[in-house]
Amino acid sequence: MSQSEVRVSWQALQEFTKEVFVRVGMPPEDAQTEAEVLIWANLRGVDSHGVLRIPWYVSNVDRGIMNPRPNIRVLKETPATLVIEADQAFGPVVTVFAMRRAMEKAKEVGLGWAFIRNHTHQGAMGYYSQLAANNDMAGLVFVCSPPNMAPHGARAAGISNNPITIAVPAKRHRVLFLDMATSVAARGKIWLAVDKGVPIPEGWALDKDGNPTTDPNQAAIFLPVAGPKGSGLALMFECLGSVMIGNPLLEPVLMGRKAQSLPPPKQPEVKGSHPDHIPRPIQNSVVAAIDIGTFTDVESYKEHIDNLIDGLKALPKAEGVAEIFVPGEPEERTFAERSRHGIPLPEGTIRNLRSIAERFNLELPSGL
Repeated sequence: MSQSEVRVSWQALQEFTKEVFVRVGMPPEDAQTEAEVLIWANLRGVDSHGVLRIPWYVSNVDRGIMNPRPNIRVLKETPATLVIEADQAFGPVVTVFAMRRAMEKAKEVGLGWAFIRNHTHQGAMGYYSQLAANNDMAGLVFVCSPPNMAPHGARAAGISNNPITIAVPAKRHRVLFLDMATSVAARGKIWLAVDKGVPIPEGWALDKDGNPTTDPNQAAIFLPVAGPKGSGLALMFECLGSVMIGNPLLEPVLMGRKAQSLPPPKQPEVKGSHPDHIPRPIQNSVVAAIDIGTFTDVESYKEHIDNLIDGLKALPKAEGVAEIFVPGEPEERTFAERSRHGIPLPEGTIRNLRSIAERFNLELPSGL
Protein backbone atom coordinates (compact mmCIF):
# COMPACT_ATOMS: atom_id res chain seq x y z
CA MET A 1 0.00 0.00 0.00
CA SER A 2 1.39 3.41 -0.94
CA GLN A 3 1.70 6.26 1.56
CA SER A 4 -1.13 8.13 -0.21
CA GLU A 5 -3.59 5.27 0.40
CA VAL A 6 -5.79 4.82 3.47
CA ARG A 7 -7.24 1.55 4.81
CA VAL A 8 -10.99 1.56 5.38
CA SER A 9 -13.20 -1.04 7.06
CA TRP A 10 -15.13 -2.86 4.35
CA GLN A 11 -18.27 -2.97 6.50
CA ALA A 12 -18.24 0.81 7.02
CA LEU A 13 -17.50 1.42 3.34
CA GLN A 14 -20.35 -0.86 2.30
CA GLU A 15 -22.81 0.91 4.60
CA PHE A 16 -21.69 4.30 3.25
CA THR A 17 -22.10 3.04 -0.32
CA LYS A 18 -25.58 1.73 0.41
CA GLU A 19 -26.64 5.08 1.88
CA VAL A 20 -25.36 6.95 -1.18
CA PHE A 21 -27.61 4.89 -3.45
CA VAL A 22 -30.57 5.25 -1.12
CA ARG A 23 -30.08 9.02 -1.39
CA VAL A 24 -30.13 8.86 -5.19
CA GLY A 25 -33.52 7.14 -5.03
CA MET A 26 -32.90 3.38 -4.95
CA PRO A 27 -35.04 1.15 -2.73
CA PRO A 28 -32.95 0.00 0.26
CA GLU A 29 -32.79 -3.61 -0.92
CA ASP A 30 -31.50 -2.55 -4.34
CA ALA A 31 -29.02 -0.14 -2.74
CA GLN A 32 -27.77 -3.04 -0.61
CA THR A 33 -27.24 -5.18 -3.72
CA GLU A 34 -25.37 -2.36 -5.46
CA ALA A 35 -23.16 -1.79 -2.42
CA GLU A 36 -22.38 -5.50 -2.01
CA VAL A 37 -21.26 -5.82 -5.63
CA LEU A 38 -18.96 -2.79 -5.43
CA ILE A 39 -17.39 -3.85 -2.12
CA TRP A 40 -17.05 -7.43 -3.40
CA ALA A 41 -14.79 -6.00 -6.11
CA ASN A 42 -12.73 -3.89 -3.71
CA LEU A 43 -12.26 -6.80 -1.32
CA ARG A 44 -10.78 -8.85 -4.13
CA GLY A 45 -8.43 -6.12 -5.26
CA VAL A 46 -10.49 -5.26 -8.34
CA ASP A 47 -10.53 -1.60 -7.33
CA SER A 48 -11.31 -0.58 -10.90
CA HIS A 49 -14.85 -1.89 -10.33
CA GLY A 50 -15.30 -0.81 -6.72
CA VAL A 51 -16.25 2.39 -4.96
CA LEU A 52 -14.30 4.61 -7.34
CA ARG A 53 -17.35 4.10 -9.61
CA ILE A 54 -19.72 5.86 -7.19
CA PRO A 55 -19.32 9.43 -8.54
CA TRP A 56 -19.81 8.19 -12.11
CA TYR A 57 -22.94 6.27 -11.14
CA VAL A 58 -24.37 9.31 -9.35
CA SER A 59 -23.59 11.43 -12.39
CA ASN A 60 -25.37 8.91 -14.61
CA VAL A 61 -28.46 9.09 -12.41
CA ASP A 62 -28.36 12.90 -12.72
CA ARG A 63 -28.17 12.58 -16.50
CA GLY A 64 -31.04 10.12 -16.73
CA ILE A 65 -28.82 7.24 -17.86
CA MET A 66 -29.07 4.99 -14.79
CA ASN A 67 -32.55 4.42 -13.42
CA PRO A 68 -32.69 3.95 -9.62
CA ARG A 69 -36.31 2.71 -9.74
CA PRO A 70 -36.65 0.71 -12.95
CA ASN A 71 -39.64 -1.27 -14.15
CA ILE A 72 -37.85 -4.60 -14.57
CA ARG A 73 -40.09 -7.06 -16.39
CA VAL A 74 -39.99 -10.38 -18.25
CA LEU A 75 -40.87 -9.92 -21.92
CA LYS A 76 -40.62 -13.55 -23.08
CA GLU A 77 -40.29 -16.82 -21.21
CA THR A 78 -39.92 -20.54 -21.88
CA PRO A 79 -39.10 -23.35 -19.43
CA ALA A 80 -35.38 -22.68 -19.97
CA THR A 81 -35.16 -19.04 -21.09
CA LEU A 82 -36.09 -15.47 -20.22
CA VAL A 83 -35.87 -12.15 -22.00
CA ILE A 84 -35.78 -9.35 -19.43
CA GLU A 85 -36.33 -5.63 -20.03
CA ALA A 86 -34.16 -3.77 -17.54
CA ASP A 87 -35.46 -0.22 -18.10
CA GLN A 88 -31.94 1.24 -17.62
CA ALA A 89 -31.59 -0.46 -14.24
CA PHE A 90 -28.32 -0.44 -12.35
CA GLY A 91 -26.57 -3.54 -13.66
CA PRO A 92 -26.18 -5.37 -10.33
CA VAL A 93 -29.87 -5.07 -9.50
CA VAL A 94 -31.16 -6.64 -12.70
CA THR A 95 -28.29 -9.13 -13.13
CA VAL A 96 -28.80 -10.63 -9.66
CA PHE A 97 -32.52 -10.90 -10.50
CA ALA A 98 -31.67 -12.57 -13.82
CA MET A 99 -29.22 -15.06 -12.32
CA ARG A 100 -31.68 -16.07 -9.63
CA ARG A 101 -34.36 -16.69 -12.27
CA ALA A 102 -31.86 -18.59 -14.42
CA MET A 103 -30.95 -20.79 -11.45
CA GLU A 104 -34.63 -21.52 -10.80
CA LYS A 105 -35.01 -22.71 -14.39
CA ALA A 106 -31.80 -24.72 -14.22
CA LYS A 107 -33.16 -26.59 -11.19
CA GLU A 108 -36.24 -27.50 -13.22
CA VAL A 109 -34.80 -28.33 -16.65
CA GLY A 110 -31.02 -28.42 -16.19
CA LEU A 111 -30.22 -25.12 -17.91
CA GLY A 112 -31.39 -21.55 -17.43
CA TRP A 113 -30.64 -18.71 -19.86
CA ALA A 114 -31.61 -15.10 -19.25
CA PHE A 115 -31.13 -12.39 -21.85
CA ILE A 116 -31.15 -8.87 -20.40
CA ARG A 117 -31.72 -5.80 -22.54
CA ASN A 118 -31.24 -2.13 -21.71
CA HIS A 119 -29.34 -2.26 -18.43
CA THR A 120 -26.40 -0.15 -17.27
CA HIS A 121 -22.97 -0.93 -15.82
CA GLN A 122 -22.79 -4.17 -13.83
CA GLY A 123 -19.57 -3.84 -11.84
CA ALA A 124 -17.35 -6.90 -11.39
CA MET A 125 -18.91 -9.69 -13.43
CA GLY A 126 -17.52 -12.55 -11.34
CA TYR A 127 -20.04 -11.75 -8.60
CA TYR A 128 -22.88 -13.13 -10.74
CA SER A 129 -21.21 -16.31 -11.97
CA GLN A 130 -20.25 -17.07 -8.37
CA LEU A 131 -23.91 -16.87 -7.34
CA ALA A 132 -24.44 -19.96 -9.47
CA ALA A 133 -21.26 -21.72 -8.33
CA ASN A 134 -22.20 -21.20 -4.68
CA ASN A 135 -25.42 -23.10 -5.45
CA ASP A 136 -23.75 -26.16 -7.02
CA MET A 137 -24.18 -24.80 -10.53
CA ALA A 138 -21.90 -23.51 -13.24
CA GLY A 139 -22.46 -19.83 -14.00
CA LEU A 140 -21.72 -17.90 -17.18
CA VAL A 141 -22.32 -14.24 -17.97
CA PHE A 142 -21.20 -12.05 -20.86
CA VAL A 143 -21.97 -8.45 -21.72
CA CYS A 144 -22.56 -6.47 -24.90
CA SER A 145 -21.98 -2.70 -25.11
CA PRO A 146 -21.86 0.06 -27.75
CA PRO A 147 -18.56 0.55 -29.59
CA ASN A 148 -15.64 1.55 -27.37
CA MET A 149 -12.84 -0.72 -28.63
CA ALA A 150 -10.92 -0.81 -31.90
CA PRO A 151 -11.22 -4.11 -33.78
CA HIS A 152 -7.87 -5.71 -34.54
CA GLY A 153 -6.24 -3.67 -37.28
CA ALA A 154 -8.45 -0.58 -36.83
CA ARG A 155 -7.80 2.75 -35.12
CA ALA A 156 -11.43 3.65 -34.42
CA ALA A 157 -14.04 2.08 -32.12
CA GLY A 158 -16.17 -0.58 -33.82
CA ILE A 159 -16.69 -3.25 -31.18
CA SER A 160 -16.88 -3.27 -27.37
CA ASN A 161 -14.61 -4.63 -24.65
CA ASN A 162 -17.34 -7.14 -23.78
CA PRO A 163 -16.38 -9.08 -20.62
CA ILE A 164 -17.14 -12.71 -19.80
CA THR A 165 -17.16 -14.63 -16.52
CA ILE A 166 -17.45 -18.38 -15.88
CA ALA A 167 -17.52 -19.99 -12.43
CA VAL A 168 -17.71 -23.59 -11.19
CA PRO A 169 -17.72 -25.01 -7.64
CA ALA A 170 -14.94 -27.01 -6.03
CA LYS A 171 -14.88 -29.09 -2.84
CA ARG A 172 -11.68 -28.29 -0.92
CA HIS A 173 -10.79 -25.23 -2.96
CA ARG A 174 -12.68 -22.00 -3.37
CA VAL A 175 -14.89 -21.44 -6.40
CA LEU A 176 -12.88 -21.60 -9.62
CA PHE A 177 -13.81 -18.64 -11.79
CA LEU A 178 -12.67 -16.59 -14.73
CA ASP A 179 -13.60 -12.90 -15.06
CA MET A 180 -12.06 -11.00 -17.96
CA ALA A 181 -12.71 -8.24 -20.44
CA THR A 182 -11.95 -8.72 -24.12
CA SER A 183 -9.84 -5.55 -23.97
CA VAL A 184 -6.29 -5.44 -22.62
CA ALA A 185 -7.61 -3.44 -19.65
CA ALA A 186 -11.07 -2.49 -18.43
CA ARG A 187 -12.21 1.13 -18.25
CA GLY A 188 -12.06 1.11 -14.46
CA LYS A 189 -8.33 0.34 -14.53
CA ILE A 190 -7.84 3.50 -16.56
CA TRP A 191 -9.91 5.45 -14.03
CA LEU A 192 -7.82 3.95 -11.23
CA ALA A 193 -4.71 5.28 -12.96
CA VAL A 194 -6.38 8.73 -12.99
CA ASP A 195 -7.07 8.46 -9.25
CA LYS A 196 -3.48 7.40 -8.56
CA GLY A 197 -1.99 9.99 -10.91
CA VAL A 198 0.03 7.42 -12.88
CA PRO A 199 0.30 6.67 -16.61
CA ILE A 200 -1.23 3.58 -18.19
CA PRO A 201 0.98 1.02 -19.98
CA GLU A 202 1.53 1.18 -23.72
CA GLY A 203 -0.92 -0.97 -25.66
CA TRP A 204 -3.93 -0.33 -23.43
CA ALA A 205 -5.71 2.42 -25.31
CA LEU A 206 -5.86 4.99 -28.11
CA ASP A 207 -6.85 8.64 -27.81
CA LYS A 208 -9.95 10.03 -29.53
CA ASP A 209 -7.98 10.49 -32.76
CA GLY A 210 -6.83 6.88 -32.82
CA ASN A 211 -3.29 7.48 -31.62
CA PRO A 212 -1.61 5.34 -28.93
CA THR A 213 -1.58 7.02 -25.50
CA THR A 214 -0.28 6.36 -22.00
CA ASP A 215 -2.22 9.30 -20.53
CA PRO A 216 -5.28 7.87 -18.74
CA ASN A 217 -7.06 11.21 -19.13
CA GLN A 218 -6.77 10.92 -22.92
CA ALA A 219 -7.61 7.22 -23.23
CA ALA A 220 -10.73 7.02 -25.40
CA ILE A 221 -10.62 3.75 -27.35
CA PHE A 222 -9.71 0.37 -25.85
CA LEU A 223 -7.46 -2.15 -27.57
CA PRO A 224 -8.40 -5.87 -27.69
CA VAL A 225 -6.55 -8.48 -25.66
CA ALA A 226 -4.57 -10.93 -27.81
CA GLY A 227 -5.31 -8.91 -30.96
CA PRO A 228 -7.66 -10.81 -33.28
CA LYS A 229 -8.69 -13.28 -30.55
CA GLY A 230 -10.11 -10.69 -28.16
CA SER A 231 -11.53 -8.78 -31.10
CA GLY A 232 -13.29 -11.88 -32.44
CA LEU A 233 -14.72 -12.88 -29.06
CA ALA A 234 -16.15 -9.41 -28.52
CA LEU A 235 -17.83 -9.47 -31.92
CA MET A 236 -19.39 -12.91 -31.40
CA PHE A 237 -20.77 -11.90 -27.99
CA GLU A 238 -22.69 -9.14 -29.76
CA CYS A 239 -24.07 -11.72 -32.20
CA LEU A 240 -25.18 -14.08 -29.41
CA GLY A 241 -26.44 -11.35 -27.09
CA SER A 242 -27.67 -8.07 -28.52
CA VAL A 243 -28.61 -9.26 -32.01
CA MET A 244 -30.31 -12.38 -30.62
CA ILE A 245 -32.85 -10.26 -28.73
CA GLY A 246 -33.31 -7.66 -31.47
CA ASN A 247 -31.43 -4.91 -29.66
CA PRO A 248 -28.18 -4.44 -31.65
CA LEU A 249 -25.64 -2.02 -30.20
CA LEU A 250 -22.82 -2.09 -32.79
CA GLU A 251 -24.72 -2.17 -36.08
CA PRO A 252 -26.40 1.27 -35.81
CA VAL A 253 -23.04 2.94 -35.26
CA LEU A 254 -21.17 0.97 -37.91
CA MET A 255 -23.88 1.53 -40.52
CA GLY A 256 -24.01 5.25 -39.84
CA ARG A 257 -27.50 5.22 -38.42
CA LYS A 258 -28.38 7.18 -35.32
CA ALA A 259 -27.34 5.13 -32.32
CA GLN A 260 -29.45 4.83 -29.20
CA SER A 261 -29.48 8.37 -27.86
CA LEU A 262 -29.16 9.52 -24.29
CA PRO A 263 -31.25 12.17 -22.58
CA PRO A 264 -29.51 15.54 -22.27
CA PRO A 265 -27.90 16.17 -18.89
CA LYS A 266 -30.38 17.30 -16.26
CA GLN A 267 -27.68 18.70 -13.99
CA PRO A 268 -23.96 19.36 -14.20
CA GLU A 269 -21.89 16.25 -13.62
CA VAL A 270 -20.95 15.42 -10.06
CA LYS A 271 -17.64 16.79 -8.88
CA GLY A 272 -15.17 13.94 -8.83
CA SER A 273 -16.77 12.01 -11.69
CA HIS A 274 -14.21 10.44 -14.01
CA PRO A 275 -13.55 11.54 -17.61
CA ASP A 276 -15.57 9.49 -20.06
CA HIS A 277 -14.70 10.14 -23.69
CA ILE A 278 -16.94 7.37 -25.03
CA PRO A 279 -20.70 7.39 -24.32
CA ARG A 280 -21.69 4.44 -22.14
CA PRO A 281 -25.41 4.17 -22.63
CA ILE A 282 -27.33 0.90 -22.58
CA GLN A 283 -25.90 -2.61 -22.42
CA ASN A 284 -27.26 -6.12 -22.97
CA SER A 285 -26.20 -9.33 -21.22
CA VAL A 286 -26.57 -13.08 -21.34
CA VAL A 287 -26.79 -14.83 -17.96
CA ALA A 288 -26.70 -18.63 -17.78
CA ALA A 289 -26.85 -21.26 -15.04
CA ILE A 290 -26.15 -24.98 -15.50
CA ASP A 291 -27.38 -27.39 -12.83
CA ILE A 292 -24.49 -29.80 -12.36
CA GLY A 293 -26.69 -32.41 -10.69
CA THR A 294 -28.72 -32.75 -13.89
CA PHE A 295 -25.68 -34.11 -15.71
CA THR A 296 -23.41 -35.76 -13.13
CA ASP A 297 -22.90 -36.33 -9.42
CA VAL A 298 -22.24 -32.93 -7.81
CA GLU A 299 -19.72 -34.12 -5.22
CA SER A 300 -17.79 -36.07 -7.83
CA TYR A 301 -17.75 -33.00 -10.07
CA LYS A 302 -16.31 -30.88 -7.26
CA GLU A 303 -13.60 -33.48 -6.58
CA HIS A 304 -12.62 -33.40 -10.26
CA ILE A 305 -12.32 -29.59 -10.08
CA ASP A 306 -10.13 -29.95 -6.96
CA ASN A 307 -7.93 -32.43 -8.82
CA LEU A 308 -7.64 -30.08 -11.79
CA ILE A 309 -6.53 -27.25 -9.52
CA ASP A 310 -4.05 -29.42 -7.60
CA GLY A 311 -2.63 -30.86 -10.81
CA LEU A 312 -2.12 -27.48 -12.42
CA LYS A 313 -0.47 -26.01 -9.35
CA ALA A 314 1.92 -29.01 -9.14
CA LEU A 315 3.25 -28.52 -12.68
CA PRO A 316 6.91 -27.49 -13.10
CA LYS A 317 7.20 -23.73 -12.75
CA ALA A 318 8.61 -21.42 -15.40
CA GLU A 319 11.81 -19.60 -14.53
CA GLY A 320 11.18 -16.80 -12.04
CA VAL A 321 7.69 -18.04 -11.11
CA ALA A 322 7.18 -18.78 -7.41
CA GLU A 323 3.68 -20.24 -7.68
CA ILE A 324 1.20 -21.24 -10.37
CA PHE A 325 -2.18 -19.58 -9.88
CA VAL A 326 -5.55 -20.66 -11.22
CA PRO A 327 -8.15 -18.08 -12.30
CA GLY A 328 -9.59 -16.15 -9.37
CA GLU A 329 -7.00 -17.37 -6.84
CA PRO A 330 -5.01 -14.12 -6.45
CA GLU A 331 -8.24 -12.19 -5.90
CA GLU A 332 -9.42 -14.67 -3.26
CA ARG A 333 -6.17 -14.21 -1.33
CA THR A 334 -6.60 -10.46 -1.52
CA PHE A 335 -10.15 -10.93 -0.21
CA ALA A 336 -8.83 -12.70 2.89
CA GLU A 337 -6.23 -9.98 3.55
CA ARG A 338 -8.55 -7.02 2.98
CA SER A 339 -11.36 -8.58 5.00
CA ARG A 340 -9.01 -8.50 7.99
CA HIS A 341 -7.12 -5.27 7.41
CA GLY A 342 -9.51 -3.08 5.40
CA ILE A 343 -9.69 -1.80 1.83
CA PRO A 344 -6.93 0.59 0.68
CA LEU A 345 -8.22 3.64 -1.17
CA PRO A 346 -5.99 6.01 -3.16
CA GLU A 347 -6.05 9.76 -2.61
CA GLY A 348 -8.06 10.46 -5.77
CA THR A 349 -10.84 8.05 -4.82
CA ILE A 350 -10.98 9.47 -1.27
CA ARG A 351 -11.25 12.99 -2.63
CA ASN A 352 -14.14 11.99 -4.89
CA LEU A 353 -15.98 10.17 -2.09
CA ARG A 354 -15.67 13.26 0.10
CA SER A 355 -17.47 15.25 -2.60
CA ILE A 356 -20.25 12.65 -2.67
CA ALA A 357 -20.53 12.72 1.14
CA GLU A 358 -20.84 16.51 1.09
CA ARG A 359 -23.54 16.44 -1.56
CA PHE A 360 -25.71 13.93 0.32
CA ASN A 361 -24.80 15.09 3.84
CA LEU A 362 -23.39 11.68 4.76
CA GLU A 363 -20.70 10.83 7.27
CA LEU A 364 -17.66 9.23 5.68
CA PRO A 365 -16.22 5.99 7.06
CA SER A 366 -13.57 6.46 9.75
CA GLY A 367 -10.22 7.48 8.32
CA LEU A 368 -11.57 9.31 5.30
